[in-house]
Amino acid sequence: MKLPIIKHLTQFIEDNDEDFVIETIETLEALTEVSSLKDEELDVIGELISNMYGAIEVNNIIKTGTPKKEALNGFMKRVLGAIDQ
Repeated sequence: MKLPIIKHLTQFIEDNDEDFVIETIETLEALTEVSSLKDEELDVIGELISNMYGAIEVNNIIKTGTPKKEALNGFMKRVLGAIDQ
């Protein structure tokens, strides 16, 4: 996951609607079923999906009243903490 991408997608959700991102995730997940995709291509799609789910999670944290910067930093700390374990 990359913080600048999650930050950008979070702004996109604020400016537009979370449904756009959810539909994009569904489309990308459907693409992963194409048998001719290479591992590298699947990795890129997976990274995009992860960042989109991250942005949705950050947006949900913001909805609870947490400031955007704090929500982004807290989310990334949680992700990095999970990776370190």
